[in-house]
Formats: sequence, structure tokens, C-alpha cells
Amino acid sequence: MAQAKVKLIRSLNEIPRDEYIAPGHTACPACGALLAARLILKATGPDVVVVNPTGCLEVTTTIYPLTSWRVPYIHVAFENAGAVASGVEAAIKAMNTKGLMRRSTKVVVLAGDGGTYDIGLQSLSGMLERGHGVLYVLYDNEAYMNTGIQRSGGTPKFARTTTTPAGTVIKGKIETKKDIISIVIGHHIPYAATANVAFPIDLFNKVRKAMSYLNEGPAFIHVLAPCPPGWGFPDEEMIEIARLATETGYFPLYEWDHGKLIINPPSDIYMDKARRKPISEFIKRQDRFKHVTDVEIKAIEQEIENFLSYLRRLSMSSGVT
Repeated sequence: MAQAKVKLIRSLNEIPRDEYIAPGHTACPACGALLAARLILKATGPDVVVVNPTGCLEVTTTIYPLTSWRVPYIHVAFENAGAVASGVEAAIKAMNTKGLMRRSTKVVVLAGDGGTYDIGLQSLSGMLERGHGVLYVLYDNEAYMNTGIQRSGGTPKFARTTTTPAGTVIKGKIETKKDIISIVIGHHIPYAATANVAFPIDLFNKVRKAMSYLNEGPAFIHVLAPCPPGWGFPDEEMIEIARLATETGYFPLYEWDHGKLIINPPSDIYMDKARRKPISEFIKRQDRFKHVTDVEIKAIEQEIENFLSYLRRLSMSSGVT
């Protein structure tokens, strides 16, 4: 399949000024999830139905009896976003087939890590397996921030949460962060990608590209969305922390486009260890890692190098150098 023919942007000035999430929500001042949602909807445009499971994004934008959503919106449970999105997408197709409507309305899921890595994984897998033309976006703040900063499958190793406290023996979470993109592309869908709120042009373009593929099947985008209170850093440092996540190799930017793994700028530069910033610059800026020693930092460095090596091999084996 040839690459999607979509209008991609090159500057921030090209991002539409339209806002589809109204002010007045109760999110934190530097909430990565809200920024991600705003940018995503600017890229999709208004002809979408948003399916949003329980999480930070839902509780901060739908304070009864008010809503911040300026597009059709459905709040669903943690576990069934994929199933509900599948039903909405199928209903739109059926209504168009029967002549009851003539619209190209798309379905977009905006779900957190708890509703994706863990509780909602079964429903997501079913949606991907059936091939529904839905864009599923994971906004990843790396814990159950809505309910008190409990660990999730997206929480990184050694991070301190309320359910993985850091002690003298066990240093925070003991398990490695789940590789959600590898799970998703194992379903052989047309398109999957990672993105980061600190790189809005890349995020915007990936949403545009994903939307153009929905007639073929599902698309998935994993967006890093830092949480200042959950990670433990000042609000004004959110974008800087997010940028460091990519510059240190902790959160590389890449896409899976019809069976080809493409490493995106600037991560193509940071594949070279000598050009990456030290992971300590990212780790030591956050209270959730305040307890880690040089031993844990070295382990995190090795984990990053192992994963980037995996991406390099996958990129070469899929014919992209």
C-alpha cells in the first residue's frame, strides 16, 4: 500500500486555531492529556465521534451537568472503549449503507494507560482483530492518575506510585513498562505510531495520516502525556520533561506503516548512543524517581539501549534504513 496522500504540516502556524474542547474544565494547568486531546481534535476536525473511557480526561471535562466537548462524545467504562467504538463505527457504516445518512464521520477513542494497557486491553484487541476503522489514541501518563497515582502496565520500571512504594529492598515498580505498540502491530493493522506532546507537528501529522487509513482498518497512536503531579515536577517544566523523554531515548518516535517500521526525527538521531542526552537528565527531574541510585539508572540505560536495538532490527528487517 502506498503512503497515505494527506496534507501534512511543517510549522506550528499551520495548526488550525479551532478548539473542540472548551475552557472551564478542571484539568491541571499543565496536563499533558488535555494538550494531547486538543491537538488530536485539531487534526481530526469536527466530524468525529469521541469515545472516552473513565480517566483523567473524562473526569476533568464532564463535570455534571456541564461538558467541555464540542464534538459528539460518549463516556464509557474503563474496560469497553474498543467495543463501544466498534459499535459506533459499525452503526455509521450501516446507516450510510441504508441511506439514512451520508457522512464520512470517523470514530476516535481517547483512552488513558489504565484503560488501554490493562483494563481495556481485551476490548482493544477485539476491535483490532475485527478490523474496525477506528483511530484509537492512548494518552499515556504512566499511571492511574485519576484515582490516586496507582501503577499501570504503562508505569516504567523503578517508578514510585502509591501501589509501588520505594523502600530499601524494592525500589518502586519492579516490572518493565509494557510494549503496547508491539502488541498492537501484532494484530497486523495498517498503521500505528508513537507521538509526544512536546513535538506537536509530528503528533498532528500522525493523526492526519492515521485518519486517512481508516477505510482500510484500525489505526493506533501512543502519545506520551506527562502528568506534573503524578510524575513530580513543576507545571512549567512539562514540555521540557516531555522533550527530554525523547531526547534521552526513553520515548522514541516511530511509526508502523503497512508493515514498515520508520524511525522518525528526532529519534533517528538519538538511535546513536553518543548523541543521546543522559537518561539521568530525565530521571532526576522527577520525584517519582527520587529514590533511584546510579545502579538503577544504569539498568534503565541498558533497557533503553535494548529497546532501541530492537527498533533498529525491526526497521532494517521491514526494508527501511
